[in-house]
Amino acid sequence: MRPVVKLLRAAEWASFEASGNFAGSADDARDGFIHLSTPEQAVVTREKYFAGESGLVEVTCNADALGDALRWEPSRGGALFPHLYRPLLLDDVTATRHL
Repeated sequence: MRPVVKLLRAAEWASFEASGNFAGSADDARDGFIHLSTPEQAVVTREKYFAGESGLVEVTCNADALGDALRWEPSRGGALFPHLYRPLLLDDVTATRHL
């Protein structure tokens, strides 16, 4: 399994858990895809975009199971980041970790 993760705020996770799907954050909607990270990239993403926030939930998915809707595209510093071009489904989630 190749893990990819999405960092969610508590309210986003609660909504995702209740509805079974996550169409993305405001940033995701603006960019037209759901921003994901590798576990290593998620450390910097958390520091850069979620500094000082509590109640975050790290949602892990299997990149291979996301199919063609997952694309690896250049982002920060030219590094390839996973971008999901469909809603994230609760069935996609393999693990969660409350941060």
